[in-house]
Amino acid sequence: MSLIDRYVFKEWLVGFALTLGVIVGILILQNMYDSLPDLLDARATVGQILFYYSLALPTYMPAILPIAFLVSLLFSLGGLHRNNEIVAMRAAGASLLRISRSLWLAGLALSMLVFYLTAQVVPKTVEQARVFMENLEFAAAETKEEVDRRSTLYNLGFDNRKDGRLWFMNRFNERTWLGLGVNVHTRDASGAELSRIAAREAYFDDTRGHWVFLGGREMLFDPETGDPLRSVPFEEKVFEAFNEDPKLMLGFHKRPKELSLLELRRIIDAVPAEENPAVHAYEVRYFSLLAAPFSCLVVVGIAVPFAVAGVRTSPMVGVSKCLGLFAFFYVLISIAIILGERQIIPTIVAAWLPNITMLFLAIWLFRRAR
Repeated sequence: MSLIDRYVFKEWLVGFALTLGVIVGILILQNMYDSLPDLLDARATVGQILFYYSLALPTYMPAILPIAFLVSLLFSLGGLHRNNEIVAMRAAGASLLRISRSLWLAGLALSMLVFYLTAQVVPKTVEQARVFMENLEFAAAETKEEVDRRSTLYNLGFDNRKDGRLWFMNRFNERTWLGLGVNVHTRDASGAELSRIAAREAYFDDTRGHWVFLGGREMLFDPETGDPLRSVPFEEKVFEAFNEDPKLMLGFHKRPKELSLLELRRIIDAVPAEENPAVHAYEVRYFSLLAAPFSCLVVVGIAVPFAVAGVRTSPMVGVSKCLGLFAFFYVLISIAIILGERQIIPTIVAAWLPNITMLFLAIWLFRRAR
């Protein structure tokens, strides 16, 4: 690493550490404002509260690292500009790409770090933090009735078009995986009903991977006329072909932003978007999480040209333009997500389009600033 690289990198690293610390502190305070009352209501100890926030901390990093990177770049490069150090470097024959080379390497390293966090760390911590909070709430419940109320989901439906089964449960317990008032309609490829199961209860046997129905009746229908053929009551019946995972069912009742990368992947693998249009929103979220780490490279591309634009004008002009362009980047992400969810453009294109657009813009800005 040359003298210029070491000097520019050192100036950026100090600003990045300070900026990251401030942003993390603000986000933790905001999270405490939202979740600390719930933790106190659940009678969590100091150790449990600290453990919960240690689980929540990694989930912030993929979102705040690009922002901290941008702010630190603007401050560090702005300081170099105010001291006319960038002018001296360029007068010595160093190009803008040469001056910012260490920053590009830092952006690439941060992209790899964010990708690792998104793919490996965050999915586990998101699920662990959610389960930890739920366990605290259940443990704080004073009666069995209160526990059941907290863990019961009403009107749970799931359309398994791949296997032609439509599920509906009046109530479903997320802890015991027990459904009450369960109805399952089996249909053929044309949508004609073949059979119907109506049971008082049903539970998922996770050791064998299938559903068991209690106190119900199985009805068979003529697929051509829809007329009932026979009705067979049962006290307990195992349907080994019914292997729908309750976690998958519950995932469809959560917003894509509430699910981890692994949970999104399970939904996409189990239910193709061609069979259920609602999966498009989960696909967009999944691919957006995979594309998000590379926004660190976008940050370098738009921050460096604007930060040094003050060679001819006021430094704040370049900084303001850069912040405005970064805000436009997030607006572009929101628009692309909407277009992907509505199937106007492919989901993978919706996830990558903002990054690709801004990288091409960054190349153009670099050529102008040379």
